[in-house]
Amino acid sequence: MLKAGLTASAVLAVPGTLLTGFAGSAAAAPAGNPFTLGVASGEPTPDGMVLWTRLAPDPLAEDGLGGMGDRKTDVEWELASDEGFRDIVRRGTETTGSELGHSVHVELAGLKAGREYFYRFRSGKDVSPAGRTRTAPPASAMQKLTMCFTSCSQYEHGYFTAYARLAEDEPELILHLGDYQYEYAAGDYKAPGGNVRDHVGPETETLGNYRQRYAQYKTDADLQAAHAVAPWLVVFDDHELDNNWADEVPEHPETPQPNFLARQEAALRAYWENMPLRKAQRPKGIDMRLYRSVSWGRMASFHMLDTRQYRGDQPCDDKFNTDCADRTDPARSLPGSQQEKWIAEEFRRSQARWDVLGQQVFFSQVDFTPGAGRGFNPDAWDGYPGSRDRVVDSWTAAKARNLLVLTGDVHAHWAADIKQRFDDPAAPVVGSELVSSSITSGGDGSETSPTTADTLADNPHIRFYNNRRGYVRTRFTQNEVTADFRVVPFVKQPGAPVETRGTFVVEDRKPGLNKA
Repeated sequence: MLKAGLTASAVLAVPGTLLTGFAGSAAAAPAGNPFTLGVASGEPTPDGMVLWTRLAPDPLAEDGLGGMGDRKTDVEWELASDEGFRDIVRRGTETTGSELGHSVHVELAGLKAGREYFYRFRSGKDVSPAGRTRTAPPASAMQKLTMCFTSCSQYEHGYFTAYARLAEDEPELILHLGDYQYEYAAGDYKAPGGNVRDHVGPETETLGNYRQRYAQYKTDADLQAAHAVAPWLVVFDDHELDNNWADEVPEHPETPQPNFLARQEAALRAYWENMPLRKAQRPKGIDMRLYRSVSWGRMASFHMLDTRQYRGDQPCDDKFNTDCADRTDPARSLPGSQQEKWIAEEFRRSQARWDVLGQQVFFSQVDFTPGAGRGFNPDAWDGYPGSRDRVVDSWTAAKARNLLVLTGDVHAHWAADIKQRFDDPAAPVVGSELVSSSITSGGDGSETSPTTADTLADNPHIRFYNNRRGYVRTRFTQNEVTADFRVVPFVKQPGAPVETRGTFVVEDRKPGLNKA
């Protein structure tokens, strides 16, 4: 499954002579390699992390169980301080079965802070690829960090080359901000110029559908490389369930969907099964507590938001580039009142140099109508400006040091200054927003779009735009955050190189973007 030429890390191809260190034995797995979906890690703390894999000798099986059926399987795991696995620091066994989608979530604690580790799994005689992970720095440490973030990987629209290039940058942490997979049946969502690959199975509506779709995505070697190179922090957006869903409301509420809540329960369950998340985050019915804060010493606190489960339905009939009175109703909330209070409390408690919101949809105001008219995206924070104002006010009231918002969803690179009030020309800049383009969604893309000049002219707080596919690489230090907007020139063929199309710097205690 691992493509030749992926230089992300040697940990992806540990020599076979080193794969004999497992103690004991495990029950024989069905015929075929059960580790076709690779390995992953996530949720780093100063003393641990989550290790993940999922058994699937037949990954595209229609029932979503990957050829494992209803059997129970013991899966051994090892954690080492070296990629040769000569110094094993932990090992153990987890039992998985169909109730978990044959996934394994190993939660480790008691490790040394700020350390690199290597891990692998075994089922029967089969040994997984090895992955690299790390613990977060000690709580008091001001340790530099290289972090990459991205979103929106539509399998049909192109090859996941940008994941491979991200892995080659060897970040210490990766954030995925939603649309990890897409729900459509083959050909229902076409990229400009057509699709280059096809989804298997129908539009995802059942648990088996979602499990099969995640398995198809995870067989991709470039995605596996990105998972294996560093721990991830993840949040979902809409396509993990249904385009533009809001709380318990589907994209088209005018069309009766009596099974939507069952579909939501299946989607959340499959998401947890396929991500390196903790057991405490396992959903209960249609509820999943995904918002949380993860600290990287005193350098950064990553406040991971959920902008889908608690929002009110989109205003203006969810029509893009429109406006209506309902949009500015201050009672409307995108993260929901409980999560708004949680964000405010996290800002008050924070002692980090950089407070980072990892979230899904455009935070800054974007007027998409050229000239005197006004038109917004009601699915973004522009559909809930009162909610956005409350989040900004809670940050300024807490006198937190630096605010950085990271965003996915929109299939293009953007960078913007966050103003305390976007409709007030005299309002101060209070933070910065970095928006990652997609991995593939939208096809090859372009350097600009026909409306770029008009959009930038009407939104002077927006400092950068690029319509290629890619990701954002950030480097955190005490004095500044540097953001490189990384792009690949094409995704409709494999093997694209990567380039940096723009670089911006945010200085400590000086909100706003500076072009490097």
